[in-house]
Amino acid sequence: MKHFIKPLMSLALLLVAGIALAQPALYVAGTHYEVLAKPVRTADPNKVEVMEVFWYGCPHCYEFEPLLASWIEKLPSDVAFVRSHAVWDATTKFHSQILATEQALGSFDKTHQAAFDAIHKQHNRLLDQAAVRDLFASKGISAADFDKAWTSFAVANSVKQYEARMKDYGVDSVPTMLVNGKYKILTGEAVPSHAAMLKVIDFLVAKERASAKH
Repeated sequence: MKHFIKPLMSLALLLVAGIALAQPALYVAGTHYEVLAKPVRTADPNKVEVMEVFWYGCPHCYEFEPLLASWIEKLPSDVAFVRSHAVWDATTKFHSQILATEQALGSFDKTHQAAFDAIHKQHNRLLDQAAVRDLFASKGISAADFDKAWTSFAVANSVKQYEARMKDYGVDSVPTMLVNGKYKILTGEAVPSHAAMLKVIDFLVAKERASAKH
């Protein structure tokens, strides 16, 4: 009897594997995500990059932020998360300068949520340099340090990079999530919520991780 146990177990495992392979993919291109026609080079080829394109003035981005922040905290070391700001018009370009200044000053953890809250809770639209300076000052950033960063070449260059990414990735709405320079998460009936977006991202991260091993 013992001679039959191992072959039977092997057969069972093969059948299970066959069934799994026969199952349709959990998420599919064209329905849950778009495969970009021209992949965009990522900052670190040794990591799977996940990028969010957002706008401080976007209510959907504001609602998404707590869930996204919690998800980011649990990311494995082989995944790099990047934030980029939408640049469509004068207002979004001005707000993109807030993110660029945060990154230049290293104040993101202090000022990012504060900028969202100022616009969506306090109804302060942050549409001039003085208003943004006051926001940074409330988080311990001196006016001199803020003004120096705000008008710096580094910040201006970051804003140009945000704008270039909009074109490279074909971003036309926010929040938009992108994976490894190859995939753009779709929204709508098939991906109806922010939580659903993150599940598609998890799927694509696993897909990219698996392909890197072959």
